[in-house]
Amino acid sequence: MSDKRIAVAAWESLFRAQVSVMRHLHAEFPTGELSLNEYDVLFNLSRQEGWRLRMKELNKYLLLTQPSVSRLIDRLAVRGMVHKSSDPTDARGIVVELTDHGFDVFRRVAVKHIESITERVGAALTDDELIQLSVLSEKLRAFGP
Repeated sequence: MSDKRIAVAAWESLFRAQVSVMRHLHAEFPTGELSLNEYDVLFNLSRQEGWRLRMKELNKYLLLTQPSVSRLIDRLAVRGMVHKSSDPTDARGIVVELTDHGFDVFRRVAVKHIESITERVGAALTDDELIQLSVLSEKLRAFGP
């Protein structure tokens, strides 16, 4: 077990870095077609097999409440970026699927967003540091429930 002071200092540093980076990325985000939260939904769906996921599972990837995610999905569905359907294995569940149109919009926005990420994160750290940051971040994420 780590010393409490060291753990708190590390957390504080990580938290402040995250806030700083997110403020920059949010300010630079190309909001013409998608909000950052909408982008996050499409990003997470694009990483799934068949571009689809149960709503309950999608909620685990997002930093929004379940009712907020439901409203967001409804807005994306109206715009033709996702399709909602009943889960064939559990009629109480909803499956959300990224459409071809949604993927095209996601990809256009992602190109611009990646440039901003590269400017803010990639320019600050070496490739070895970026790899180490990824490993440590995954380790922290995997530790929790």
